[in-house]
Amino acid sequence: MSELFERACEQMLLDLEGERRASRHTVAAYRRDLVQFQRFAAECLGHAPSIEEVDLPLLRRWLGEIARRGGHDGGAASSTIGRKVASVRSLFRHLQRRRVLTENPAAQLKAPRLRRPMPVFLDAETMGEVIETAAASDVETLRDRAILETLYAGGLRVSELAGLDIGRLELDGDLGSARVVGKGNKERMVPLGSKSLAALRAYLAVRHELEEPTRPEHHAVFLSARGQRLGVRRIQEMVKRYGVLGAGRADLHPHALRHSCATHLLDGGADLRSIQELLGHSTLSVTQRYTHTSIDGLIKVYDRAHPLAQKRVARG
Repeated sequence: MSELFERACEQMLLDLEGERRASRHTVAAYRRDLVQFQRFAAECLGHAPSIEEVDLPLLRRWLGEIARRGGHDGGAASSTIGRKVASVRSLFRHLQRRRVLTENPAAQLKAPRLRRPMPVFLDAETMGEVIETAAASDVETLRDRAILETLYAGGLRVSELAGLDIGRLELDGDLGSARVVGKGNKERMVPLGSKSLAALRAYLAVRHELEEPTRPEHHAVFLSARGQRLGVRRIQEMVKRYGVLGAGRADLHPHALRHSCATHLLDGGADLRSIQELLGHSTLSVTQRYTHTSIDGLIKVYDRAHPLAQKRVARG
């Protein structure tokens, strides 16, 4: 990559992380995409590309090669290509803002439409059975139950739960809350119900058995057996284990508990705006993708609201 091109990429990534407050995962993914494009362009051109040499046909050749391989470099092909389109669009928009370029060769790139599968969720009864599986009184089981209750009660993302610190919990009174840091480093207050509150109190009473004060992570709420902050992967593995034990579900993951929380709130009468605020979604359309009502709930709404249904009930 030419020096100017490389500097432009790094400056764009810094802006992405700083001004636009993108997550470190997004920044890392964009960096990988731009390095991959640079290597592809160098192979096509026979030398490190300059900014001026990148045009729409070259970008399309790169994306076409990725599509031809079927997205083997990570994820489904459509989602992989969509992110790579976003990466190069961000780079060239940055170059336009800096007046390095007058035209954006990535502006005409079209990202593929994503088919989003319905997320996994559990009904309320099954959710309770999964949580009740964590019934022992040892410190690690008490920790696991607190994790399950908190994920479900607050609809937290697994990264938000893993990053939760002691000082961000409010556990006084009948209802508690947690201040979590979500996507884009945005902070929000999440209410915690009585069962989550009880589970957290039970775990925190014995948490010192895991804590090692000499380690820098001792302020983390959820600790491993070695006194370190419990990571995302460990939490995912733990949720999967209880999914198998409590519901025979090997596909259970933390996001399923988040989705179950939103679904049960919606079925219970909560409005989408409130659920959006709870989950920390940037737009209501995102909330609509992650929530759905049961068919019984839809029938009840229909019978209450539709005039023909009301007449049919009255005649009966």
